[in-house]
Amino acid sequence: MKGGRSVRVVIVGAGVAGLAAAHALAGHAEVTVLDAASRVGGKLHTTPIEGMDVEEGAESFLARVPDGLRLARQIGLGHDVVHPATTSASLWIRGRLRPIPPNTMLGVPTDALGLIRSGVLSPWGMLRAAADLALPRSSFPDDPTVGAYVGARVGREVVDLLVDPLLGGVYAGRADALSLRATVPQLVPILAEDRSLLLGAHRVRARTGPATSGTATPMFASVRGGLGRFATRLAERCGATVRTGVPVRALERTGSGWRVVCGRDRAGGTPEPLDADAVILAVPAGETRSLLRPLAPHAAAPLAGVPYASVGLVTLVYRDVTPPSGSGFLVPARAGTSVKAATYLTAKWPHVGSERLTVVRASLGRAGADDELTRGDTELAGVAAAEIAQITGLLARPIALRVSRWEGGLPQYLPGHLNRIASVRRALPAGLALAGAGYDGIGIPACIRSGEAAAAAVLREARAAHGGSTQPAAPGI
Repeated sequence: MKGGRSVRVVIVGAGVAGLAAAHALAGHAEVTVLDAASRVGGKLHTTPIEGMDVEEGAESFLARVPDGLRLARQIGLGHDVVHPATTSASLWIRGRLRPIPPNTMLGVPTDALGLIRSGVLSPWGMLRAAADLALPRSSFPDDPTVGAYVGARVGREVVDLLVDPLLGGVYAGRADALSLRATVPQLVPILAEDRSLLLGAHRVRARTGPATSGTATPMFASVRGGLGRFATRLAERCGATVRTGVPVRALERTGSGWRVVCGRDRAGGTPEPLDADAVILAVPAGETRSLLRPLAPHAAAPLAGVPYASVGLVTLVYRDVTPPSGSGFLVPARAGTSVKAATYLTAKWPHVGSERLTVVRASLGRAGADDELTRGDTELAGVAAAEIAQITGLLARPIALRVSRWEGGLPQYLPGHLNRIASVRRALPAGLALAGAGYDGIGIPACIRSGEAAAAAVLREARAAHGGSTQPAAPGI
């Protein structure tokens, strides 16, 4: 507190990280959230198609970490949480759909019998994977790529046919480019403690996996009405003033804190300044870098090492067809298709469905292969529909379709990412904090944690500077 007034915090970005930060600050600060978009939620966006509420962005969140479920309950959506009817996905391998082997850890096998039965690996691939049990300990840099580590231990087939498709579905990235420590932290203890990746993965899974199927927490969750509703409710309940359609042009220091300059460059309006004791930047790394460069170049520079990949989502609605069993499929990059993954949304999420209608959502776009997304919407949808027909046998003509594009939508965690972000935060001037998927993890729970950590950091700094208590007083703070 200063002079009896509340700590003032401006949050730039009304995605889930920024809104979670605002929610964590409720009752502890006077908060304003700004976003250049016309709506809140960022990549949480649900819109109707053929009378069904269907996601245009993120489809679900991890339920086996508590943050998403906890926040859903706190904002009054606990009774609307839903779980998938099935999460049994397949891989498009050698011209047919094959089940993803059971009990893998981000594609790393831990169940030899299940791997054999799946038919994903060739006989040579199976032999090469088994060689991990006899190979001497490998030498790696401190933060190898996922592909380098897994490939050295169990061979390229495991990387190309199992690990790469799974990472491509989550990050739109390639295993040979992504940081092991930032992307698959589950494997880090194995890297340090075990000679064999297979034995280490089996040990870690046995230690961390659910004890019994009867008590296991479902892997994923969503909410009725869609994740766009989750974001809207969070904005309503966070206690902040939330303003959309307000781009932030600059940050400036003041004698007592910060000034956020917002307003449009070419709309003829006068820039609007907002003074604050602290600012949380909950926007992608490129936008954060632009805002930081004039006033904290040493903090801004490392953010150039956080590139982003673009993704296209094609939603197809069919009438009176039945997709293959399971929740969908993944496609290895070496298969040469444009579609990298597809979800049978109405089979996976029965609450979405309408009688006689089937919704399939295809994902296109990989890091380093953005040419796929230069096609127009009609052509992109046609390619997706043709490849889905080839893979699934759904030969019917879609009765409706929608193309959603996320330009620069998914950050790529290159080797050294964790150290890179730590160096950015060390160089930040007092009163500034970062939050979001570009820094601390992809996915709704990770973004919630990132936003709450940023809220805690700025509140501690502000209270310390103003002589107030620095003790947390609410969940997330």
